[in-house]
Amino acid sequence: MPDQPPAHDVLPLGTAPRPTTAVELLARLRPAVLDALGPAVEGTDAVRLDAGLDGPDVTHLTVDVTGVRVRASGTSGPPAPTVHVEDVRSREDATLRRLRVDAHPLVVEGVPVDVTAEVEGVRFRWVEGTDGTLAVEAVEPDDDAPLSGHVRVAAPRDEVVDTVRRIVATELHGIGLALTALDVEVVARGPRSVSLRADARVRKGILSASVRATATAVVDERMVLTVRDVELSSRNPVVAALLVVARGELAKIEGHRVDLAADLPPGIRVADVRVEVGETLAVAARLA
Repeated sequence: MPDQPPAHDVLPLGTAPRPTTAVELLARLRPAVLDALGPAVEGTDAVRLDAGLDGPDVTHLTVDVTGVRVRASGTSGPPAPTVHVEDVRSREDATLRRLRVDAHPLVVEGVPVDVTAEVEGVRFRWVEGTDGTLAVEAVEPDDDAPLSGHVRVAAPRDEVVDTVRRIVATELHGIGLALTALDVEVVARGPRSVSLRADARVRKGILSASVRATATAVVDERMVLTVRDVELSSRNPVVAALLVVARGELAKIEGHRVDLAADLPPGIRVADVRVEVGETLAVAARLA
């Protein structure tokens, strides 16, 4: 048998051989998935899994994380260590034919986020170590075996704005300003274009002034995302001076382009993007 290269950053699934029934697969997957979620995720008892097997292939895997809470900041404890299989006895090619992720909703930093995602044709390998361990190794998609599917992420507008307000207050505090008011306006300029305007009142000591931030994101018919009309300004010269550093960072965003049809890894192509703006803010994408 030829030497097998090591398998890096794998999902450990106990001991070989690989599962042969859906019940056995789920029994191994659940602790592995929960461990992989890490310390930023709370309420993992709510996670529900369903799967099916057909030989080495997983016919479907559904992960429902409704009710789970995610803290994007202030997490404690080290991240879960990556797992490697240095001495590989064998590999077996397989496909996860359909992966579905649902959250109706999960809560991210206090914001209920509704997620529906489905991807087909996810390739992987069953890996057996010489020590008798079993793991799953991801195989990157390529142009000969691309992924297809769709994803939609949505959240209530008012709660998103409240979260933005907290983040902005924290950032302004870092440059010596206190946020006293913030109004955010999000407007859809078409199915693939969104403009944002934020008007804030800030205070430094007895000084009070207004600050305005604007930006527009557009995805054209060629699936190129462009960020433009980025501006951060204040009519008060003292506050404007304090905003110099922040404006410098924002200037790096102005005109930034991401080709969603070409700049992504091989095998991942965005065929369409849609935005929805109303009481709910939503982004939907379809993979080719």
